[in-house]
Amino acid sequence: MTNEPLNIATRVAYGKKLAGLGETHPEIVVLDADLSCSTKTDLFAKKFPNRFFNVGIAEQDLMGTAAGLAQCGFTVFASTFTIFATGRAWEIVRQSIAYPGFNVKICSTHSGITVGEDGASHQSLEDIALMRVIPGMKVLVPADAHQTMGMMEFMVKDKGPTFMRLGRAEVKDVFDSDYRFTLGKGEVLKQGREICIFATGYVVRAALDAAQLLASKGVQPTVVNMGSIKPIDEALIVQMASQHRLLFSVEEHSVIGGLGSAIAEVLTAKAPQRLIRLGMQDEFGQSGTGAELLKHYRLDAQGIADSISGCI
Repeated sequence: MTNEPLNIATRVAYGKKLAGLGETHPEIVVLDADLSCSTKTDLFAKKFPNRFFNVGIAEQDLMGTAAGLAQCGFTVFASTFTIFATGRAWEIVRQSIAYPGFNVKICSTHSGITVGEDGASHQSLEDIALMRVIPGMKVLVPADAHQTMGMMEFMVKDKGPTFMRLGRAEVKDVFDSDYRFTLGKGEVLKQGREICIFATGYVVRAALDAAQLLASKGVQPTVVNMGSIKPIDEALIVQMASQHRLLFSVEEHSVIGGLGSAIAEVLTAKAPQRLIRLGMQDEFGQSGTGAELLKHYRLDAQGIADSISGCI
């Protein structure tokens, strides 16, 4: 095993890992909705054509078919763009997958504003909220390729429905090949004092870079990765609340119903503390490159650092 950097998009890591898991897990079948080149399920399809099904541009059928195959005993990975998986197909996910507790892994790609030029219609900003409200649905958001693959190792062994949110754009590594995922646990990536930043997904790397910018001003924030949104690491949230005077959440998602809301629910019940939620502020995205949009919405390293500086 090497620790050479990957620095690839989480969707690419998903496709590569899925093709690898197919070799040792004959019970895996994969479904897509005419986007396999983009979601990278085409890598599995080339190796195992008899275990791959393209249902076409019919996302409700995608989820219904996934439910049927799971009922027959298969471990089903279903992929499409996040806006379609969690929006267009939400009722089928609720009624046909989650309600009976079927073993379907919804691994959707092209999440958040880093979809870029496709614009607001394709930039899913509500998916974490939509999925975590469904009873029994696990919600996972990897920060990089290594965490993506660690989460997939967990998912293939776990039974029941899971939603994993994947991105389009390349992201620098946060972890290395020694990483192992544990459901319901966050990771302290940088230990600081007074200020704590909780981050998830694509912007974890930006949060770490923002911490370096803040350090140059004498501010030493703690940075915590929250890849498991549901279940969430309540004990770690309580611990951070007791050790820091101000908390921030950062997400490439609406601040309504996402990571920040999940943390706020824990704080309200167990450890009242001030939390400032950084993310999309009840607004749609727009067309532009991923980097341009992150900068515009103050979700790049400089924007995060500036937002935190303005609150302390």
